[in-house]
This record gives sequence, C-alpha cells and structure tokens, in this order.
Amino acid sequence: MNLNYLKNKRILVLGLGKEGLNTLNFLRRLFPEKVIGVGDKLKVSGFRFQVSGLLKKYGKIRLHLGKNYLKAIKNYDVIVKSPGIPIHLPEIEKAYKKGKITSQTEIFFEDCPGKIIGITGTKGKSTTSALIYKILKEGLKVHPVKSRKAGISPKTKLFNRVNLVGNIGKPVLSGLLKAKKDDIFVYELSSHQLYNLKKSPHIAVFLNIYPEHLDYYKNFNEYKNAKTNITRYQKKNDFIVYNSKDKEVSEIVKKSKAKKIAIKGNYYDLDIAAASTVGKIFKIPKRKIEKAIENFKQLPHRLEYVGKLKGIKFYNDALSTIPETTIAALNKLGDRVQTLFLGGFDRGLKFEKLAERILKSKIKNLALFPTTGEKIWKALRLASLAQGKKLPKHFFTNKMTKAVKWAYKNTNKGKICLLSCASPSFSIFKDYKEKGNLFKKYVRKYAKIS
Repeated sequence: MNLNYLKNKRILVLGLGKEGLNTLNFLRRLFPEKVIGVGDKLKVSGFRFQVSGLLKKYGKIRLHLGKNYLKAIKNYDVIVKSPGIPIHLPEIEKAYKKGKITSQTEIFFEDCPGKIIGITGTKGKSTTSALIYKILKEGLKVHPVKSRKAGISPKTKLFNRVNLVGNIGKPVLSGLLKAKKDDIFVYELSSHQLYNLKKSPHIAVFLNIYPEHLDYYKNFNEYKNAKTNITRYQKKNDFIVYNSKDKEVSEIVKKSKAKKIAIKGNYYDLDIAAASTVGKIFKIPKRKIEKAIENFKQLPHRLEYVGKLKGIKFYNDALSTIPETTIAALNKLGDRVQTLFLGGFDRGLKFEKLAERILKSKIKNLALFPTTGEKIWKALRLASLAQGKKLPKHFFTNKMTKAVKWAYKNTNKGKICLLSCASPSFSIFKDYKEKGNLFKKYVRKYAKIS
C-alpha cells in the first residue's frame, strides 16, 4: 500500500513493540491531524506509564488494549500489523482476505525511491546484512582530498547514502520520508516481514532455508512460501544472490526472473561470499571489499568466543535456534567440544540428525534445558540403541547458573564448552540475548571462584 492510499483511510497500528511504535511515529508525522488506532493484547496496566506517554507524544490516538483488542479491526480500513502477531488468528485471517492488512515492509517497498538490498535465510541474515552494509559504506565512499585533486567540487554528491534497516538496523520507516533516489537500503528480511509481500528487492540475497517457526506457520511449505517473496516479484534487471548448495533455495531461485548469481560455501563462509558478491555488483574494487571484511567485527551470540577460563574455552552460540546451526557449530569447532548446552522452546523441530552428529563427536557432557532438552535426550537414546554407541553424561536443569557450574566441574582443560541450544530461548529466557549474556556472565563469575 502506498502513502497516497493511506491518506483518507482509517488506520489501526496492531502491536505496540519497537516496530509498532515506529509505525505510529511515522504515521503521525505523515498525517498530523488523523486519529490513529493502536491495538495490543496487553492491558493498560501492562504498559504502566507508557499509555499516558503515548497520548502525550502522539496526540490523536484511539487505544484498543487487552484480550479483545482484535475486535477493533472491523472499524478500520487499513491494519498495519507488526510481524510478531500470529497470522492465523481468525480476525487476522479474515482481514487478510479482505486486503486490509499491510506492514512496515510493504509500505517501505511501495514508497522507497532508492535501491533495496534484501537479505533472507533461516540463519545468517544479520551477519550478512551487517557485512554488506560495511562493504558498501566503505567501498562507495570517496576521499574528499583525492576528489579535489581530481577537480571535482566538494559540493558534488560523490557517493550513495547507505542505510542498514530491519531487524538488525533502524526500523525501516525511520528514514523513508527523507529517502532519495541514490540511497541504498540494506534490509534484513525475516519470513514474517516477507509474508504477503507483493514486491521484491532490486538485489535479493537468499542464504538457506530450514524448518523453523513452525509454531507460527501451518507447515514448512507455508514458511518456505513466505521466504519465496524475496525473489517472486523480481524483474530481469534485478539480481538474486543465492546459496547453490541449498536444494530448497535452488529450487525457489529456478523460477526467478532476476539475474542469478550462485555462491557456495559452508555455513560460516556464506556471509563473506554473499557480501563480496553484492560488493562486486556495485563495482567496488576487490581490495576495498577485502579490507572491509578484515575490519568487520563479528556480531555477538554467533559462535562468539567468550574466552579461555580455568583452561577451558567457552563459546556463546546463543542464536543457534535450530538443529542445523548446532551441527554447523560442531563441524566448525571439531572434536575439541567436550561439553554442549542444548534445549529450549519447542517449535516442533526434529532432532534425529543432531543426535547422530553428537554420537559421532567426542562430546562427553550435555546440559539440557526444558522443554526440548527432553526431546533431544530421547532422540539420543534411540540413536544410541540403534548404533550401539555410548551416551554422553547428561544434566537436566532450568538454571544457567547450575549449567555453568556443572560445565566447569566436568570439562577438562584444553577442551571446549559450547552453548548452542538448537532451540529458541523462550522456555526459560526472554530471548537469545538474555541467554547468551547470562552464559557469559556466569562463565566469567565462576572462573574467579577456586
């Protein structure tokens, strides 16, 4: 939906998280006098002082809060839905059928005058997006002294403005009203943001696809269909950079009309391969691309090296929320991994391949968090019986403190303790950041205790 269409419509912002508040701020700047609806399942008491702050800051808004907040949908023409709100609630499904629901992503794609580089994949989106941003930011920059020597006026615009937006960067509507034709937007796109999208980016990067978010989608095919939107509407002058080793991705890309650029590499090499390829599309010299990669600081919670403490090496891979990423971490670190932390929220994923990989390793200790810790242990027991292999020692716990203490007690010097849970964090942690930060905190804390 473009901005002109919204002008005379009754608009409801659904979801009052970071993205919802950004949408509200954007709409208020665009339509200063319009009464805008705001809906969220939390009660007024859940927002505490935020409600009075919202009224004070945004003026003409109509609040719909509490368990019946979705009933307000029928009173509005356009619903700007936040990605976290489930798509298969009856009221939401009905609104989709009527064409009433839009999103930040759709508004941005319809109205952005600049070039959009969209990055998706079940895993690796954030690192790849950050690396592409780094390469373009550095590679498209022109030195002012050299420009003057070349006889170019300092007032001449010599380089594009590069923006990092989406989950890893600023909320995407923050800069839309100031966006220019020469601007470049590096946009990390989740399946939730791609869902129901009717336009694809000029340059699409598709890293991989594994079963994920099966508590949100009806099945893997629906999840895959949402991801497909990153290339579904591309034209012949667009580009699709894709992982040719991923069969699912390759099948999707076959139908794309865009210029296809295949990349290869193991899980931890894909970000560099994809980002370098995007740099080449923009004709950035090889030496500049290599320099940007060399100076790139790895994002936290992604196979992050915490340190060598009491002779044990600790790695924080808290963003590993599926079995495939834990397997990739084990392949990367090799047989030095002796203690592994697993388990978390149950999204209906299967752990048979992970169990087989663990039994092939030299892992001796497993700390298992609820609720998938039990499923993983069951898969391991079955695999152990089938293969006749010895099971590692295991420890069920719902406390990071206890898990870390147990790891110090059971991990030998010179070996690795790895937090890579193959499951989302929501069963006992707020999110992967809290889980990873608690791991690092207690690893450092107990290192000081003799």
